[in-house]
Amino acid sequence: METVENKYITVAYKLYSIENGEKDFEEEAPVEHPFQFISGLGMTLEPFEAQIKDLQIGDKFDFTIPASEAYGEYDDDHVIDLPKEIFMIEGKFDSDRVVEGAVIPLMTSEGQRINGSVVEVKEDIVVMDMNHPLAGCDLNFTGEVVESRLATNEELAEVARMMGGGCGSCGCGDCGDGCGDHECGGGCCH
Repeated sequence: METVENKYITVAYKLYSIENGEKDFEEEAPVEHPFQFISGLGMTLEPFEAQIKDLQIGDKFDFTIPASEAYGEYDDDHVIDLPKEIFMIEGKFDSDRVVEGAVIPLMTSEGQRINGSVVEVKEDIVVMDMNHPLAGCDLNFTGEVVESRLATNEELAEVARMMGGGCGSCGCGDCGDGCGDHECGGGCCH
């Protein structure tokens, strides 16, 4: 079968993480709010797209992506100490948002937006885990293809606009805390 790039694909799925032999439910994109992406544009994990892109409407799938091909192995070096000062707002530490377990949007020195999880708040530092929440996990996807067709020029133009960068570029308005915390459904969350 010939692979066609720039296909508009919509899938309903359940995602399970597998770590140390234990399978845990992570998320669901139901038929009513399916996950949408356009193939060939890097909108989703490459192994996910490779498994889905040649399927037809109604085809069911059940596949597992190894951690090394998903979000990588968990890396202890990605747990870092950051000075508390970077979490100050108008000279005061943001104790409402910077709490254990919170996911905080940060920006690298190159301007790339990333999320980190607060591990611990100490007197002068905040311990952050910069690993993806699913690092170290194999990912099992089960679901069904809801739609699969060539993307229209309008859809491709919209993706180009969305990929322009900056908050709100996911096409669903101002994300507030970032696309990772917003259920846009437009492909920017994965």
